[in-house]
Amino acid sequence: MALIWNPEAEAQPRREREALQGARLRETVAWARERVPFYRERLSGVNVRGLADLAGLPFTRKTDLRAHYPFGLFAVPLGEVARLHASSGTKGKPTVVGYTAGDLAVWREVMARVMVAAGARRGDLLQIAFGYGLFTGGLGVHDL
Repeated sequence: MALIWNPEAEAQPRREREALQGARLRETVAWARERVPFYRERLSGVNVRGLADLAGLPFTRKTDLRAHYPFGLFAVPLGEVARLHASSGTKGKPTVVGYTAGDLAVWREVMARVMVAAGARRGDLLQIAFGYGLFTGGLGVHDL
């Protein structure tokens, strides 16, 4: 029984995978720096050459999400957001996360890989036991 959903991606040689991950990391940091003032400031002086630099990147904390409520950390115009998830705001302002159609496609791909690796197959009946709060893992499985 195959446990691979996407052989091209999942069986990629390590060197190729790391090169792709490094390129995507550089692109993501450049994208955020270019489009979000918060990240332009937070990433000032940060030079990302590859995966080894990942540990040196600053964290985005929940307080940052609240401070820029509701859409201040979005890197695309609101019209490009396909789905919003938000917390209940029990400690003040809710935290809001937005996903583009492209984000959702990546999410579905990743969740398909996880489910196949765990042994799920088309036609199986699955219970989604994740919560549906700001951690949006449950909705990622739900969207398959």
